[in-house]
Amino acid sequence: MFGKKKKNKADFIETVVAKSTVLPITDSAQGLDFLVAFFSVIRPSSQKEKRNATRNLEFVIGQLHQHPVLLTNLQHALLSQLIRTDLSPALTESGIPLARGFWQEFFGRLRHKLLPSLKNENDFLYVLNRVFFHTDDYKWVEDIPRESWVLFFESIGLSLHVDDRRILSQLLYSLKTLSFQVAQLGLEREVLDYITPENRDDNPFVQQTYYVHELEKDPSIAGKINETLAKCYESIDFIRENHSRRGASLHQTYILILLANRLERISILTDLLDRDHSFDTGKFVDFFRMLVRNENRKNSILEFMSQTTGYLAYQIAEHKGAKGDKYITSTWADYRSMLTSAMGGGAWVCLVVLIKNLLTKMPMAIFWHGFAYSVNYSVGFVLIEETHTTLATKQPAFTASAVAGSLDTRRNTRQPNLYNLAVTVAKVSRSQIASFAGNLLVVFPGMFGLAWLYHKIFGVPLLAGEAAARMLRDQHPWQSLSLLYACNAGFFLFLSGIIAGYVQNKIQYGHISQRLQTHPILRMSMPRERLMKLANYVEKHAGSLAGNISLGFFLGMAGFVGEIFGIHFDVRHITISSGNTALAVYGLGFSHIDPWYLVTVFLGVLGIGFFNFLISFSLAFIVAVKSRGVRLRDYPEFLGILWRYFRKNPLDFIRPRRRLPETEGG
Repeated sequence: MFGKKKKNKADFIETVVAKSTVLPITDSAQGLDFLVAFFSVIRPSSQKEKRNATRNLEFVIGQLHQHPVLLTNLQHALLSQLIRTDLSPALTESGIPLARGFWQEFFGRLRHKLLPSLKNENDFLYVLNRVFFHTDDYKWVEDIPRESWVLFFESIGLSLHVDDRRILSQLLYSLKTLSFQVAQLGLEREVLDYITPENRDDNPFVQQTYYVHELEKDPSIAGKINETLAKCYESIDFIRENHSRRGASLHQTYILILLANRLERISILTDLLDRDHSFDTGKFVDFFRMLVRNENRKNSILEFMSQTTGYLAYQIAEHKGAKGDKYITSTWADYRSMLTSAMGGGAWVCLVVLIKNLLTKMPMAIFWHGFAYSVNYSVGFVLIEETHTTLATKQPAFTASAVAGSLDTRRNTRQPNLYNLAVTVAKVSRSQIASFAGNLLVVFPGMFGLAWLYHKIFGVPLLAGEAAARMLRDQHPWQSLSLLYACNAGFFLFLSGIIAGYVQNKIQYGHISQRLQTHPILRMSMPRERLMKLANYVEKHAGSLAGNISLGFFLGMAGFVGEIFGIHFDVRHITISSGNTALAVYGLGFSHIDPWYLVTVFLGVLGIGFFNFLISFSLAFIVAVKSRGVRLRDYPEFLGILWRYFRKNPLDFIRPRRRLPETEGG
């Protein structure tokens, strides 16, 4: 048994040709075995000559043309499954979430991941799972070019297999099922209230059901169905395009995905049933590849989350990206304004660091210390926002979305200008440097001055001795875990940006401003002008308030979490670390600190800023790019363009030019 030579997969075709026997259409078991073996020839294998799926398919197509018996057997094998099995689940269910809500579908997939559902052998999905039994088969199916699959299905005369009465009956039943489901979803409030007024009066999601009902008697009505489907797609696009203005919800994005999936199936079935002898093989190929992916990934929670939350993440990124534009400098005036704004932010940080160290001296339980630190940070961040000053570390979460927006294929139908993208990266770099410089230019000397003032007023230094030495050591790059803690802070900076975008999206989607203005108690207790100001303030600032408060609590409670769990978990934020360093240096005195040690600590503080920026920007950029459906591998030349731009204009990444060239200025 073990000494037996493993057969080459190509031997299957040779065997079929050599036998010259034709499979009976009525033998479904033999037909299924034939299909399993046939597609195994196309599946890539470890053999050198069989590793490329595209070449395997091209070889198979050539064999089908050369050997009529092979083509006949393949047609009979397919027809034996189509006649025997129930096609409706594949057409109406596969790849389409069946639950009415997001969380029901989520937990349903989780259950089936732990204990897969039982498949009926008379279900066409059972056949599909038998043929494409590897969980990663969808990868090679999708790697094969669409044109190659079109050629394959045209070679086997696919459109000739839909004339059987039983198959036609199943197709029509599936079409009607999908049609009624679309009508029901189209009447949901999350759809009806957000489409155009004319489509609300003459709802295309409902209208298509009348034409589908007539299709059985009059196949020529298919043109009307397609026109109505086009209006349905227009309505979905209209809702999505207005998300940036009206906001989006998880439930709405879920319903829109259900609608889009079902409309696509209706389009394919209509094409099969219109009897115009013009079968769109390309559309069927898209459906075939989607079916294989759906069945391979049907219990994938990550796939479901990615598909469903994509548009919601897009809106969150959009709100962040819109704000990110203000953090990108183009001219010297912008640059100076950024520097001045950052210096103002640094002054607020000095006050925050002073209060935090005063709070440390107060005897409190560890939780209340963490809570007090959190409130202090939150108030400080809110004051920075309200006074229109800048905190350097808050920029990356917003500028990353703005940078990714230049690659957005949803807004830009043309190929992105990668040179302009390189210019944008340079602008972001110098803006970030300006804000870091502005913060640090004020924080270190400012905190040193406050420490001196405290000493003069109260007669004792705020921090001295071992406490000052320990604080200085906490900023050291390798005598502490400061750089690791800086990564934690970078993650929290990113997360607070996500929260800010989510809340801003929710405020718009929920029409909070209008609801506040029409609130019966508020209308009676406040003047109309003041109520309008309050409503407008909430609409414009609620997202940033939520982001600032959440960031304050993330930073303030991090040490508390590390203490109660007994783990090395904390955060390091560049401006706060800079203030703490200044406080410790004053407490110890320059003469008592080794100069090289002090230089190392200063470099450690800069390292903290670097990792704050790197982690926050990277995570925000990944979310922004993925939510926009952008694949960075589609632009491999960008890094080369960016490098050439940097070599030619290195100073552009540090400060703006005196006079901008047209490509940058425009």
